[in-house]
Amino acid sequence: MRRKNRVKATNTYLVELIRLLKKEARENDAPIWRDVAERLSKPRQRRAEINLSRLNRYTKESDEVIVPGKVLGAGLIDHPLTVAAFAFSDQAKEKILNAKGKCLSIPDLVKLNPKGTNVKILK
Repeated sequence: MRRKNRVKATNTYLVELIRLLKKEARENDAPIWRDVAERLSKPRQRRAEINLSRLNRYTKESDEVIVPGKVLGAGLIDHPLTVAAFAFSDQAKEKILNAKGKCLSIPDLVKLNPKGTNVKILK
């Protein structure tokens, strides 16, 4: 018998991350983590790639944002914010840190905010 929602990814870090997110969604009654897990389960070509200019446009100071994909360095960021993503380009990470922001891994954000309150998903 086959399981329906089986993860097809071969990246072991990604598989463990998806399992962690689904577990945290169940335990903390936080549907945001299930949503992020589903977005990360998509093929790489369909995952989000967000430029800093979009982050700057759709956030305000001290927001918490999660990107179920990669953050790219195109554009400028002029306010501090906390960004959690599956991956960051070197340039994006540098620009976020220069703006007094924070770059976190997704598991770190889950530990800091298990309920996922006031976290925006950018896609």
